[in-house]
Amino acid sequence: MTLLPEADRVGADELTTVERIRNAALQMVATQGISGTSLRAVAAAAGVSLGLVQHHFATKAGLIKAVDDYALAVVISQITQPVPETTSDSVAAIGDRVTRMISEIPDVTDYVGRALIDGRPVGYMIFDALLDSGTARWNQRGDRGETRPDIDLTWAAINSLVLALGTFILRGHIERNLPEPLTSPAQLQRWQASVTMLLREGLFRRLD
Repeated sequence: MTLLPEADRVGADELTTVERIRNAALQMVATQGISGTSLRAVAAAAGVSLGLVQHHFATKAGLIKAVDDYALAVVISQITQPVPETTSDSVAAIGDRVTRMISEIPDVTDYVGRALIDGRPVGYMIFDALLDSGTARWNQRGDRGETRPDIDLTWAAINSLVLALGTFILRGHIERNLPEPLTSPAQLQRWQASVTMLLREGLFRRLD
């Protein structure tokens, strides 16, 4: 992971250190929660001194806020941006964005899942941002006549979001039932194909 807000890009050496500390904290919180994460443990995982962590982030709260801000910025930049009007299949386009996140930055998706489970404020912010952008997309699809006239657009947005965030949260359990990690190209392709089919066509034959 290399994404860092522009304001933090002060120099190559400092950037590398800040990112290493932030990423170590992100991974630790995702697996052990905030209570199981200490500055000393983060420093050890990042391969730096405790003093260096305190120099950059001052306190544990400061470090967690930096990680929260980073995770939120990644989700906003990766998923919530509008789909171009010229895109012929907006469902597949959003699926591409989600699979890219799972493939390229799985630590962030794990962090988001943990934040949602723990009921942390950043989890609420991420859920609301994703739901707002998803609702806008489904309303656009409805306005363009792409959806069935009887569809509940609010629940269409919620259900789509549940499919993505549920995968973030349950990735460990999902992988126990797959022949290889979900982050592998083949499994991500299966995931996206099945979700796209579910959203676009449903799973049952129409009753005549």
